[in-house]
Amino acid sequence: MYFITGFFGLVEDLTWGWALIPILVVFGVFITVMSGFVQIEYFTRMFRVLFTKNQTGDPNAISAREALLVSVGGRVGGGNIAGVAVAITLGGPGAVFWMWAIALIGMATSLVESTLAQLYKRSNGDGTYSGGPASYIMYGLGVKYKWLATVYALCLMFAFAFGFNAFQGNTFAGAVNDSLGVDRLWSGLGLAIITGFIVYGGIRRIAKVADVIIPIMAFIYIGLALMVILSNITEVPGVVWSIIANAFGLEEAVSGGVGAALAQGLRRGLFSNEAGLGSAPNVAATADVRHPISQGITQSFSVFIDTIIICSCTAFIILLSPIYQPGAEGIDGVVLTQQSLVSQVGNWSQYFLTFAILLFAFSSIIYNYYLGETALKVMTSKAGALHVLRLAIVVVVFLGATAPGATAVFFFSDPLMGVLAVVNLMAIMMLFPVALRVLDDFRAQLKSGVARPVFDPASFADLDLDHSAWPHAKKAVQPVGSKEGQA
Repeated sequence: MYFITGFFGLVEDLTWGWALIPILVVFGVFITVMSGFVQIEYFTRMFRVLFTKNQTGDPNAISAREALLVSVGGRVGGGNIAGVAVAITLGGPGAVFWMWAIALIGMATSLVESTLAQLYKRSNGDGTYSGGPASYIMYGLGVKYKWLATVYALCLMFAFAFGFNAFQGNTFAGAVNDSLGVDRLWSGLGLAIITGFIVYGGIRRIAKVADVIIPIMAFIYIGLALMVILSNITEVPGVVWSIIANAFGLEEAVSGGVGAALAQGLRRGLFSNEAGLGSAPNVAATADVRHPISQGITQSFSVFIDTIIICSCTAFIILLSPIYQPGAEGIDGVVLTQQSLVSQVGNWSQYFLTFAILLFAFSSIIYNYYLGETALKVMTSKAGALHVLRLAIVVVVFLGATAPGATAVFFFSDPLMGVLAVVNLMAIMMLFPVALRVLDDFRAQLKSGVARPVFDPASFADLDLDHSAWPHAKKAVQPVGSKEGQA
């Protein structure tokens, strides 16, 4: 056992502890520049997804908004509440600025990886689609890289479907026990039953659930944050200045100064929005959209929601509170966020925060399950294997919830996520020229007067694409002013 833990510890040191974060930052800047700051160019277009419906009318198809909410549910988790508090405790207010900076860069990375996932997606024959990094490795880089896709799929399954779901189950049961006094056994059993109901419904049911609970989750938390901000509106400019001043060393709230703020902000931002890590593209591939760039823009918006909105809510709740004392020790994580909120709006808010944590954990569980299902399809198409996976997920969630120390068994999750990120980054680096071609096609259609660009796989005959995954291509692209152009 010592050898195994030592091995995974080495893997984590070689990824997260050494080179991965600088590579993610540098590559994000490269994509931003080479794409012409695409995340800024289409920023206002991102909000359209909130009002879009199913494009084909097929009842089985996943809309762009549903795919967005599933990915937001996965990105937004307990880390947005506890992780931001830890970043501020260790890095000071300046960590928030660098969290924002990496999110703006990550928006471009997410756009590219999600565009590639859409480009190389495959039709399941029932109105739904599947894909992700494993698909763009196999079909984009070629069959000789199938082994790399298999490595990716294995890491995805064990890190997210098993490891992180055990953690989320633990978070869920712990929050219920601490706030409501419910024994872990009963909350774990209830969570396992609900999880089983959702995962046996497949991506269609997952998307429908996400379409309901994610907006509720987000609005509750944002509403609480706005209450805090509005009640302390005169102090907001001072907090913003503190964030900027600490980020650039004009003030020093913690030992380490700018270095601590930079390190904590970048790490928290990357762990939170997952841009470049290769997880969200698996969900991006399921959407029924007219053009791959459309879903790329949507997933870019997901990063914005996760970090710029949700993480910022936590940051302002803490920084506007008298509970937070720069450099002080003893209170951090979710306790700091909870006490900060209670000090501002009253004891009743801790129950709302507990509810938000429960929804965060549950949305992450169903998201992590779907990543496991996607990974399994890369390795086998046998229906029996899918049933085994679903049952295993339910058991893992239950074990993670009922045993306080059970999550220690899943120590391999973070190292494997590091491997995932390395594999995904290599793939999108090699396929980046293809993504730029697709982006050029999108821009050309907009420039020619097409209000909503339509992707035609026939125009990319040199690529290994599934033409049946693009039913919109059968319809003629009409200029602005025509019926189709306005649809």
